[in-house]
Amino acid sequence: MKPVSTFTVQPALPEALRPLLRIAYNLRWSWDHAAIDLFRRLDRDGWERCNRNPVLLLGTLQQSILDAAAADPSFLAHQRGVAEKLDNYVSGEGSWYSREHREQNGLLVAYFSAEFGITECVTIFAGGLGVLAGDLLKASSDLGLPLVGVGLLYQQGYFRQYLNAAGWQQEAFEKNDFHTWPIQPIPNVVVRVQFPDGMVTARVWKANVGRIQLYLLDTDVPENSAEHRTITNQLYGGDLEARLRQEILLGIGGYRMLDGLGLRPTVFHMNEGHSGFLALEHVQRLMENRHLSFDEARQLASSSLIFTTHTPVPAGHDYFSSGLMGRYFSSYWERLGISRDEFLGLGRQNPGNGNEEFCMTVLALRLASFSNGVSRLHGQVSRAMWSRIWDEVPEQEIPISHVTNGVHFRTWVSNEMNHLYDRYLGPKWREEPADANLWKQAESIPAAELWRTHERRRERLVSQARHRLREQLLRCGASRAAVDAADEVLNPEALTIGFGRRFASYKRATLLLRDPNRLARILNDACRPVQIIYAGKAHPKDHSGKGLIKTIVDLAATPEFRRKMVFLENYDMAIARHMVQGCDVWLNTPLRPEEASGTSGMKALANGVLNVSTLDGWWDEAWSMGRQSGNEVGWAIGNGEMYSDRREQDQVEADALYDLLEHEIVPEFYERRADGIPAKWVARMKRSISTLGPEFNMHRMVVQYVNNYYVVAHGRFKRLENENAARTRNLAAWLTRVQAAWPGILVESAERSLMEIHMGEQVSVTASVFLNGLSPDDVRMEILTGPLNGDQEMTDITIVPMCACEVDESVNHVFIATLRPSGRSGLHGYAVRILPRHEDILNPFIPGMIAWARSASPVAELQLR
Repeated sequence: MKPVSTFTVQPALPEALRPLLRIAYNLRWSWDHAAIDLFRRLDRDGWERCNRNPVLLLGTLQQSILDAAAADPSFLAHQRGVAEKLDNYVSGEGSWYSREHREQNGLLVAYFSAEFGITECVTIFAGGLGVLAGDLLKASSDLGLPLVGVGLLYQQGYFRQYLNAAGWQQEAFEKNDFHTWPIQPIPNVVVRVQFPDGMVTARVWKANVGRIQLYLLDTDVPENSAEHRTITNQLYGGDLEARLRQEILLGIGGYRMLDGLGLRPTVFHMNEGHSGFLALEHVQRLMENRHLSFDEARQLASSSLIFTTHTPVPAGHDYFSSGLMGRYFSSYWERLGISRDEFLGLGRQNPGNGNEEFCMTVLALRLASFSNGVSRLHGQVSRAMWSRIWDEVPEQEIPISHVTNGVHFRTWVSNEMNHLYDRYLGPKWREEPADANLWKQAESIPAAELWRTHERRRERLVSQARHRLREQLLRCGASRAAVDAADEVLNPEALTIGFGRRFASYKRATLLLRDPNRLARILNDACRPVQIIYAGKAHPKDHSGKGLIKTIVDLAATPEFRRKMVFLENYDMAIARHMVQGCDVWLNTPLRPEEASGTSGMKALANGVLNVSTLDGWWDEAWSMGRQSGNEVGWAIGNGEMYSDRREQDQVEADALYDLLEHEIVPEFYERRADGIPAKWVARMKRSISTLGPEFNMHRMVVQYVNNYYVVAHGRFKRLENENAARTRNLAAWLTRVQAAWPGILVESAERSLMEIHMGEQVSVTASVFLNGLSPDDVRMEILTGPLNGDQEMTDITIVPMCACEVDESVNHVFIATLRPSGRSGLHGYAVRILPRHEDILNPFIPGMIAWARSASPVAELQLR
């Protein structure tokens, strides 16, 4: 067929309904129950058929329905209320950011992510990473933060999952029609990126997310070759080269897109390593625009870069071969003015190892001033994973911190729970959900009211599960008897366990099924029935994950489990919402410490659903928080043990889970008062909400990023770029001088033998240092001291600065400090080290620039009595 010209057809709305378009094209409706109810009033069934897409709904409604709505005073009043609330919200008056950081002139954060999960009808996300990014945009909007999102617009998105007749996952990729989505193209803005096989052009789309704009790149344009048009085809699809092309487009193309839009961010936040190439583009642009050298531009760019890693599993990080990198970046490193080896070294833990592949996470860690994991435990794991970048730095000091994830409560809380919170917490919970005092009021919710609310949501979940199961069976050609039996699965009054997440092996979806006979006895107790709802996708190439799904489906088909267990295909935000609102227990069984954070359990807790989980990710913190406050907020499987034998660990933790169900969870759920209320269970629900609610929400997370990272990075970038980047040039020159001198620095500690002192006593330690031409102002001398464990490693380390006091006869500088060991008696240790010091470096741990005192033992000892 010959190429055709295109034009856009918009819904023919009566004049009175014109505000509906403004509401539909701002995704704030996705967390506004009143707006969702407005669209449902037009056609409740059509709303679901359109996958909750208001733009598509308005374009498919019969004119008679629209005309009737335009003549309905009740509907128009509802519309007016929603439109006014949207307009007042978007105006941004009185936001948290405007109150707390009004002095931060010019701050703009660019948040880059390979996926964004904002609502189910905008299918450019695969799972938790994308939903987290979408929730961050929503909370940033609520808080009034000056931030823009940058991502890719995938023609086929992530796959639609369905099960064949044998119970195996199948994948379907369906092309999206962006013109029926609540997004709009930006005319006259195109982005171009040079690839080895030609220039790639991308157009730009915009989604309004409350006060925030999300910009998305799309290569499916006529200017591109057939191959280039498919670069933004599938999320996480294709081979390694396809992944590399997407990440170049996201990082380098996304940076150029912002420039083309006239946006000048002062802070760039890389959500996972997928967007790491933006750091290189940032350096290259600063070199070009400010006439800086690579070393100078790197220092200035680094001051504004923030990196969040989400993956504690080595296989979850992107690695590219030297050959592939050379094919795509040979001209790029020439523009940076560095050699091939220097360029590739930016992505290697050991830059001198020519056999090491280029890692996107290493690139981001090397170039960002701030790096963090997504839970306390994940921060610890990440410091261990990437310790080779900072050789000789104690693991606990490696500059990777943590910001524990949260979720956007208003997106995930049911309408009924929304009303309960309005009634008993007040409307402030919407704007300031991180206020701990506010959440204490959850204890005042009457038990009967909370329980009846929850029972209605469980009934709705069971109804939805039956409906979806029936559709699954019809589609795969099941017998009429099997289809009809779908109407009888699950019991709306039974204890309901939910398990919904990606089916990766380490998440151990089948841990609960390890002993089918024991599980059958638990589920089929006539007086205390239990049931399980599973949902989740395995990656198309993850055959072991697909095998887990097959195991569940097969077991659910046996007589013992047929009405007690279901697997719902094509897990999406709609299914997740029903599950986290309607289950009684949210189950999570990751293999510690392979769950970075996990957020589905946070969505459940916001709805009063109780968590039972291994102590991994966020639950490791949540469980500790509950115990410290004296509140039992859920249940922990085990005590955080880690076994060398995976099968043994699975068996021990499966047994622990069965024990919890048999002796604690099931009995507490069915222990009822005379009025049918499970008083202990409801009390635990309220304790979970009041204790964990203020901590594990997205507003707390965004505020933490703003106060600890964004504002600091903005201030450093502005300071370093002032006066034609004079401070940057001075910093780079200083660093070059110090790096040249560093290999010749020698540190000797005067005390090497075992000393014995009494508690509270002081001891002086001196160090003689040859600075190789540097001055004492260029370095910081420190003593690290603390008790020694059985492996002769220091614990509970205290850092004591040393002061320069003289120059000795050998022209060495002498530094001195006074130690006063405290804590417990016994064997303590100390070690002396030297680090670079400059007022414009954020952290002193520059890879390759740390020296320790020469000694027969790396740690000197002292006996504290």
